[in-house]
Amino acid sequence: MFRQISQTLAVLLVTASASAQSVTPDLSGIWTMQADGRAGIALNGPGDFEKTAPFTDLARRKLAEYHALVDPTGDSPGAHCVAHGMPLAVFLGGGYPVEFIQRPEQLTIVYETHNEVRRVFLDGRRIDAQDILPSRGGVSWGRWDKGTLVVETTGLTESIDQPTAHSEDARIIERYTPVVRDGLRRLQVEVIIHDPAFYTSPPTLRREYTELREGRMLDYDCTEPDWQAHLDGLRQQAR
Repeated sequence: MFRQISQTLAVLLVTASASAQSVTPDLSGIWTMQADGRAGIALNGPGDFEKTAPFTDLARRKLAEYHALVDPTGDSPGAHCVAHGMPLAVFLGGGYPVEFIQRPEQLTIVYETHNEVRRVFLDGRRIDAQDILPSRGGVSWGRWDKGTLVVETTGLTESIDQPTAHSEDARIIERYTPVVRDGLRRLQVEVIIHDPAFYTSPPTLRREYTELREGRMLDYDCTEPDWQAHLDGLRQQAR
């Protein structure tokens, strides 16, 4: 009898352990790069990546041409309300937060900067390459590797106007691992850029998000001031 009870308890423990391991983490929440979870302005971004990245000669030539064109004017995509795109958006430049909204079939990622939205498909669907319209953000699919969400992004346009430059054939892998430290939920973030045309080896960047405390997402619309300025110009012409 004692042996039967012991065997039954062992089976229940194994089952419970397997069940716990199979529970999908919920990454929903608002996240910031600030370690204390407070909202605040911070120059995060990818740091000095552009200076140290293993760029190919082709990439270095294209970047040099781009900087020769825009550096004298101080222009940047953001100054013209152009969203960051991938993978630059992941690094939450300026300290703006990001919101993850997770459902079984999709993780929706909303970056406060430029109201940039990504949709990561989690249900195994694939989109035929002929139906993908290349963009700065690309198309993303996700899968779970135990407690880590692995996201693959392709369908990108060439981007030389961001520090994490890449070609149109780039394949970007993100890994999001939830942890708890100092009583706060955190996400360990890893980004790997696979792009032989632009990199001699795949560079890896790591950051950590912390769940935002006592804050909320705000609307970000940098196009409205330009529109208002245009209206003011029309009013001046009409006088």
